[in-house]
Amino acid sequence: MTTHKRHGGLSNPRVRAQVTNGTIATARLTGAFLLSVSRKRSSSDVISDVLKQTCLHPLSRTFPPAVSFRRRFLSELVRRLDAAGCEPLDELYDTLAEVVGATEETEGYKSYFLPYGGAISLLENVAVISEGTTGLVTWDAALYLAEWALEHPHTFAGRSVLELGSGVGLTGIAICRTCSPSRYVFSDCHHSVLQRLRDNMQLNGLLEKTPPAVLVEELDWMAVTDEQMRAIGADVIIAADVVYDPAVAGRLVELLSRVLRESPTQVIICSAIRNPDTYSVFKQQLGNAGISHHVISGAVSCMFPHSRVSPIEMIQLSM
Repeated sequence: MTTHKRHGGLSNPRVRAQVTNGTIATARLTGAFLLSVSRKRSSSDVISDVLKQTCLHPLSRTFPPAVSFRRRFLSELVRRLDAAGCEPLDELYDTLAEVVGATEETEGYKSYFLPYGGAISLLENVAVISEGTTGLVTWDAALYLAEWALEHPHTFAGRSVLELGSGVGLTGIAICRTCSPSRYVFSDCHHSVLQRLRDNMQLNGLLEKTPPAVLVEELDWMAVTDEQMRAIGADVIIAADVVYDPAVAGRLVELLSRVLRESPTQVIICSAIRNPDTYSVFKQQLGNAGISHHVISGAVSCMFPHSRVSPIEMIQLSM
């Protein structure tokens, strides 16, 4: 979920990690199937339960995942059912038939259940790079930051929050739904990302005239002025998965140094460390700008499915 363009295809470790997410999700869901089988339940009952909790869940029927993912997932269920020597299940094959001949889509919905009830549904692209950006999918650090926020709502309650590089909106929507900020400003700089962000906010009821007050701002880190930042008036600034390139990170550091020189804003950056050298350069850039940082430690509950292959670190900045 970031503001600026990211390139590099599968040579980019950030992109490679995202490509695996569909496989991870499929493995987790089919793992539930195997666990239930091991408890000697009827295989047909198990499959029926899995379908009701996934592809046939009302949320999935209203906001269906991408055709390609549903096809892979259902095919895997069929394979495992056959391998177990079970009788065919009509509802499984009927559901698979819906997607076997369906046209491939460039986008699909992903739904994330909140621990205190309700869910966030987002329209995301299938490809991790599309329309010149990687900001049209949800990344690991954004999910981790959302998990942390749900366990630390006092950080945002009654405060004005600016999110840099909001992407498709998962972190911000989670905070708005559960942490009671007084005001939340989503931001990005890519036109397609900003439009998708607005669509997802509306999808989740955030553009209605109910608290908190929400805004969407186009913010280019190289062009944003001090006047614009003062007008936003953030008490807290957060960003997730924005440290992926030294040049882009340098522009972020320049912006944050201007903000921190002017006011004691609380700044939190969450990063999946896929390239330790790049992350090290970012920390050196912070030090060169006179910005100190400390690591926010402590365990964070796993609420959303995402890859834990790359370590994720959260830091708070100050001057």
